[in-house]
Amino acid sequence: MTADGAATRRGAQVITVVKRRRLGALLAVLVAALALVLGGATAASAHATLESTDPAQGSVVPTAPAAVTLSFSEGVSLSADSVRVLDPRGAAVDDGKPEHVDGKAATARVSLRQGLGNGTYTVAWRAVSEDSHPIGGAFTFSIGEASDTSVNAAAVQGAKADGAVSFAYGTARTVAYGAFALLAGAAAFVVVVWPAGAAVRGVQRLLMTGWVALLLSTVAVLLLRGPYERGTGLGQAFDLSLVRATLDERIGTALAARLLLLAAAGVFLSLLVGQLGLQPKPAAPTPDPDDAGIDQEEAELRRLERAAAERPQRDTRLGLGLAGLALALALSATWVGADHSSVGIQVPLALPLAALHLLAMAGWLGGLAVLVTGLRHGLPVAAVERFSKLAFWLVAVLAGTGLYQSWRGLGSWGALVDTEYGRLLLIKVGCVAAMLGVAWISRAWTARLRTADATATAPAAVPALAVAAGEEAGGDAGAGDDADPERAAQLARQQAVRAKAHQRRTAEGSPVRAGLRRSVLVETSVAVLVLVVTTMLTNSPPGRVAQAIAAQPGAAGAAPAAGASAVPGRTQELKLPYDTGGRTPNAKGIAVVTVNPVGTGPNAVGLKLTDAAGQPVEVPEVQLAFTLPDRDLGPLPVTLQAEGAGAWSGTAQLPLAGVWVVSVTVRSSDFDQVTATQQLKVGQ
Repeated sequence: MTADGAATRRGAQVITVVKRRRLGALLAVLVAALALVLGGATAASAHATLESTDPAQGSVVPTAPAAVTLSFSEGVSLSADSVRVLDPRGAAVDDGKPEHVDGKAATARVSLRQGLGNGTYTVAWRAVSEDSHPIGGAFTFSIGEASDTSVNAAAVQGAKADGAVSFAYGTARTVAYGAFALLAGAAAFVVVVWPAGAAVRGVQRLLMTGWVALLLSTVAVLLLRGPYERGTGLGQAFDLSLVRATLDERIGTALAARLLLLAAAGVFLSLLVGQLGLQPKPAAPTPDPDDAGIDQEEAELRRLERAAAERPQRDTRLGLGLAGLALALALSATWVGADHSSVGIQVPLALPLAALHLLAMAGWLGGLAVLVTGLRHGLPVAAVERFSKLAFWLVAVLAGTGLYQSWRGLGSWGALVDTEYGRLLLIKVGCVAAMLGVAWISRAWTARLRTADATATAPAAVPALAVAAGEEAGGDAGAGDDADPERAAQLARQQAVRAKAHQRRTAEGSPVRAGLRRSVLVETSVAVLVLVVTTMLTNSPPGRVAQAIAAQPGAAGAAPAAGASAVPGRTQELKLPYDTGGRTPNAKGIAVVTVNPVGTGPNAVGLKLTDAAGQPVEVPEVQLAFTLPDRDLGPLPVTLQAEGAGAWSGTAQLPLAGVWVVSVTVRSSDFDQVTATQQLKVGQ
């Protein structure tokens, strides 16, 4: 017996060495992928913004320039149609080869053809900022003198993504979030809460579903990214040149790293199910030598053999836990390393907190999915209570990191209601609050489950003992007679059916378990909505960057007021109330915009800021821009020149007739800013 125990220990040591080698190789892949994703995350401003142009917007130059140059606040990625220059008739006059100036990523330049005539030219541009979001805009300049122009900027700029592509791209991103939560959360639940769950078919299906869904959604995002950026249709999804261009961007690097990590995740899942799923049941406790009739030396030998047999499983669980944590961190980096967290203020702090936020979300939501499945397959009450305690800390991490991300993305209280980002954030907070309410109900069900299972188990022993006693009595009574083997077999089958039915009722049929399942299902349903809103948040420009918000038609500031109808050739006055939410005297007032002659071409523009009493108001910064949403043109900023206290003037080049959106951005302090908008009909 001693020789068998030594052989068992040697075999366990060999298996442990092999497992450690596999886990070591897996960790090496994870570290390399993590470095690949985070290596390019540097400080920048969230969403690139156009800082200057040459020629300047709205300017009149005496001779035709050789090229048009754009300068941005951060590096941008360019494509063949990123910068388009159109003459007054709408014909392209650029060479179609935009490039960075002297290799500077924050610039874009396109050369112009020779012999350009006088008139107003429109520059439509589109690029991808370092946080992986497409940006776009347009401006005009004139050669010799200003003129009327008819430009269909939407046809060449493609500032708005195709509807089908946008829907498919957003859906793939949402599925990717959900699949990551399911994969990481389910694996964490198995390793930390319920190791025996690795042997349950339902849990194995959840793990495989998460892995396959994340793989397919990642490939879909990679294929759709090119058409999404360039505004083309679904038919361009398999264009290899677009895929190659996407791989050259930061988000392409992140997606490629995610695919590499998913290969490592496949190895991890095979180890998880193969090792924990085959974990032997705990050995029976060593009997007391005095009661079992064995000597003390043999009892000690059995105890040592049992400890040696259990040690490889403990080591495997610890190794799988560390490898799974590293894998989850690396996968989360493929999101945070190419999104809002990788640019803006406090990047070194924002990156790890964003990863923690994503991991806490995955642990909570993915754990709920396993909890629903486990309640149908005899999940122990102790495991339910263990997850309940773990979920409390996960929610605490979510709240802390979410509060920081909200402050970082918004910048002011007013942005909560004045920006799309803020409104989506309020919806997400409401959904999470609803989840917490349902989670509180689930905790109450958990407490009742503990009592119900204890009550259901105790009485069950009485009938079993009675049946056993009756059978024993019947056996003694019939000992003298010829026993009926057929009758005995029938009784055995009936007892087996009764035992199986009782086990099924204990695992599934308990009213308390059914109530807990329903509560967790509701919690999971709300979690799906949270994932959808989270995807929309990542696609929205942060509220802190007001200029970036104004650059996205329909997402800037407040909703446009009812449009003012203007007769061409006359002066039109617009009054736009504003409130930055600050406490300074200049935080609230009225912006008065005058436009003359309200027609296509150059328009003289005046801007005045007044308080409630009609007195001029001085502010640190004010901006005026015109956007034509129906044609995806703009915003066209107006260069303002001070004309005294609270007054400015400038010239707006409006190349097309239509319903324009006039936006006035007022900053009353370092942190308080708002954009007021109103419609203006031009040439109609």
